Amino acid sequence: MLAYDTGRSLAAARNLHERAGQPNLLIKIPGTKQGLPAIEEAIFAGIPINVTLLFSREQYLAAADAFLRGVERRIAAGLNPNVGSVASVFISRWDVAVSGKVPESLRNQLGIAIAKRTYKAYCELLATSRWQRILNFGARPQRLLWASTGTKDPQASDILYVKALAAPFTVNTMPDATLKALADHGGIGAAMDPDGGDCEEILAKFGKAGIDVDGLANQLQEEGAKSFVKSWNELMTAIGSRSAALQGTIA
Repeated sequence: MLAYDTGRSLAAARNLHERAGQPNLLIKIPGTKQGLPAIEEAIFAGIPINVTLLFSREQYLAAADAFLRGVERRIAAGLNPNVGSVASVFISRWDVAVSGKVPESLRNQLGIAIAKRTYKAYCELLATSRWQRILNFGARPQRLLWASTGTKDPQASDILYVKALAAPFTVNTMPDATLKALADHGGIGAAMDPDGGDCEEILAKFGKAGIDVDGLANQLQEEGAKSFVKSWNELMTAIGSRSAALQGTIA
């Protein structure tokens, strides 16, 4: 239940960071309401964090603010502000969620529009005096990371979310199949516009089609958190069963 438990999320992050002992290892903490305080505290503690399960501009900005607060507290305490972090925004799940619910002309456009809107907010944040201040103290930018970038629609390009999301200061965590497709027949086009391009126009069309983007963002994050919890519980059950079996064998 770590996605919903601030204290346990922070304790797990500390434990994993200490056990790994690797400065380039990022610990995942969901950008849920309960996760945000844990993110701030982890960054303050000098633990590199991958803020996962972000689905909208608003969720990203909340995560970025938690990161900034942690860094600002380190500066105030005289600590090194250079703590690595990425903010992972999930893309393809948007298009899966509205598949068959919007006009064909809007097919596979929602995830990219959300990414463009978020990238605009990211660029604007990097230009603020707040960001510039911590950068001057030696902090590194929290990178915007595109997650869930494998194409789910078999009728769409298998590198759809690679070409469309190319942008400075971002990371794209492509699945193996997508990476191989890019190497085989892909190519990177023009970089995303820092002003968001046509994202608001596209999102307005989804609104007219009956899609509540803000509500769907919350729904997707909630579903993602539940999925994480389910996977974790299944893993712990499997480990427990296997451990018991091995102990029985030894006995």
